[in-house]
Amino acid sequence: MPTVAEQLRAAREAMSLTPQQVAEITKLKVEQVTALEDGDYASFPAPVYIRGSIRTYAKLLKLDVPKLIAQLDTEFADSAELSGPPPLTPPAGGVLDWMMLQLSRLDWRIVAGLGALVVVLIIAWSLLRPATHPRKADPLSTLGPGLYTPRRSSSGEILPSPTNTPAR
Repeated sequence: MPTVAEQLRAAREAMSLTPQQVAEITKLKVEQVTALEDGDYASFPAPVYIRGSIRTYAKLLKLDVPKLIAQLDTEFADSAELSGPPPLTPPAGGVLDWMMLQLSRLDWRIVAGLGALVVVLIIAWSLLRPATHPRKADPLSTLGPGLYTPRRSSSGEILPSPTNTPAR
């Protein structure tokens, strides 16, 4: 029994259609039409797209669609990636993917309300804090001017300035 791809090619040639004409009528890409006729299903992202494209193509060629899809399922049974349903989620990622998932689950209205409440509390605390903690008096405010005078050396000796000459 011929494969699904061979049946599609034979029916198209029997109707004297080119792959370009089939692509225009079915709104598929020419590359998809030739991939279906060659049995190259790797160019499709998932089996559901293959089935839908074959269904559309078979209707144009007036083939028995349920029979063709059943035969396609038996052909897919040999292939592990095409036989089962596609995974609903991508494989697990790293820490960043986990954090983004958790952030996407947040109700942002609640987060925004809590953020606004925190901002209001910080502003209120900064305005009320000076009233509850008065400034302490400066301990040096009682000193008058001129009470501090540095000591002066009475000897008047001047230290020698360093030079680059070697010491003896």
